[in-house]
Amino acid sequence: MIDFKGKIVLVTGGGGGIGRETAESFGRLGATLVVIETHAGRADEVRAALQAMGAEPLVVAGDVTDTTTVNSVADMIAKRFGRLDVLVNNVGHYIVPPVPFEKYTDEQIEDSYRINLKHVFTVTRAAIPLLRKAEGGASIISVSSIEGYRGMPGLAPYGAFKAAITGFTMTMALELGPDKIRVNVVAPETTDTLQVPIHRMIHEAQRHNLSRWTPLGRYGEPSDIAGCILFLASPLAAWVTGTTIHVDGGARAAGGWYRDDQGTWTNMPVIKGNGLRP
Repeated sequence: MIDFKGKIVLVTGGGGGIGRETAESFGRLGATLVVIETHAGRADEVRAALQAMGAEPLVVAGDVTDTTTVNSVADMIAKRFGRLDVLVNNVGHYIVPPVPFEKYTDEQIEDSYRINLKHVFTVTRAAIPLLRKAEGGASIISVSSIEGYRGMPGLAPYGAFKAAITGFTMTMALELGPDKIRVNVVAPETTDTLQVPIHRMIHEAQRHNLSRWTPLGRYGEPSDIAGCILFLASPLAAWVTGTTIHVDGGARAAGGWYRDDQGTWTNMPVIKGNGLRP
């Protein structure tokens, strides 16, 4: 029911984790991919993976937070394809280890803004003229985080910028609706990726608790997030705009509730540490 043959899809940060899985998922469904990836080695890898599917992607090794790079890629898309059907704003990162807000430097706050919000503005602005040229409408999907919908000690700037994506998305849905451009968000809970390698981060002594920490009993995989992105980009979501899909295994619904080692639901801490150490 989902077919992207003939569609042009831009994925930022498409060389690893959620971005790589998203790019390859679109590729398997017939889309032509444009990928911006800051890591040259990963750019080469995703290019080879997409070419192996029989496609000829446009893969740029560059910094998506750099306006000149973004505008250059937009020009490349215009010259090669003449339009854009789907934009996936995927790039984001914690950048710094969790620290109390008063200890953040101006530079750290600026870095978090650049990685988690500014590039969404920059890429979306450059893509809008191309998206307007898509026949039958187009779609923008931004990857936010559950941390934009709950507090996370030590990562106040990150949470603030992720929350801002929601407000931006809702306004863009209104502005671009008349152009038949839908704008939505996916907000994942912790997902096992290169940036957040849960299989290594959780201390061995705590791993037996993993199956009880979310209602669905596991953390996310990149394919979980990619699946929701594909849905939002597809005709199945033709009347969905200005909204967020929470891809979190039920974590937001659970709040602070989880199952203890007896299988009983509790909101009281029953383990030592925070799961990252014994």
